[in-house]
Amino acid sequence: MNKTFEVIAIIGKPRAQQAIQTHKELFNWLTSKGYQVLVDDRLEELLVDIPQQHFVGLVQIGNQADLAIVVGGDGNMLGAARVLSRFDIAVIGVNRGSLGFLTDLNPEGFEHALESVLEGNYKEEKRFLLEAEVHRHGQVKSHNAALNEAVLHPGQVAHMIEFEVYIDEVFAFSQRSDGLIVSTPTGSTAYSLSGGGPILSTQLNAISLVPMFPHTLSSRPLVVDGNCRIKLVVSPDNRGTQEVSCDGQISLPVSPGDEIHIYQSPNHLKLIHPEEYNYYHVLRNKLGWSSKLF
Repeated sequence: MNKTFEVIAIIGKPRAQQAIQTHKELFNWLTSKGYQVLVDDRLEELLVDIPQQHFVGLVQIGNQADLAIVVGGDGNMLGAARVLSRFDIAVIGVNRGSLGFLTDLNPEGFEHALESVLEGNYKEEKRFLLEAEVHRHGQVKSHNAALNEAVLHPGQVAHMIEFEVYIDEVFAFSQRSDGLIVSTPTGSTAYSLSGGGPILSTQLNAISLVPMFPHTLSSRPLVVDGNCRIKLVVSPDNRGTQEVSCDGQISLPVSPGDEIHIYQSPNHLKLIHPEEYNYYHVLRNKLGWSSKLF
């Protein structure tokens, strides 16, 4: 058999014991098919049956593997994406979470669907990430990437904050609210959706700006071109500290007077799906939309 992928990595730290079984089944199945298999070294203590030489870090996986299989929920996929987007590696997910917008394969009987993918029968799409930088006195104090969203919000205690929004260095609006969600199309079905943001088709090169509990009724979500650079200038009069949260997993501290620069990353996540994958079918299933009338 002509192999599309030679070196395959298994990634994703599970919450449930059941998911560990999926890792073991995947490892044994891939090994039996003759693939070279690497395993996320954060799993070493949980997968004691797997020989030690198979465990490597995410960066090494990015450098060596052709395909990464992420086992878990979307959170595992988000964490892996921020690292693996820097490398030329395809990524597919086995859903062991709750919603699973990014993880297609069913853990029960994954073999048939995965075998077809490994034979080259799959759809590939590139999902862009955002870069978020906190600038203080003209210097970058911290930065990180986000596949779903970068969110400006007050730290631990909810309260209104004031900030100005610039798009490509042009002032757009100022706002008093609980914060702002800056989302990719991938993230439009995540936190942004909960905040009343629009669902963006994943092929769109667009970024949405969704106010969180704004103080005026005229504040509405705004969709801008994906190549725009967004700058948030935090009011020096804000009390306490604020944060920029990347995918709900990484927090960058923000002080009054700081600027947050958010723009499209040069890196993309190479996400692959089984051939029968359909984005609108996923939305229908996950969001409980009505089925066809006739």
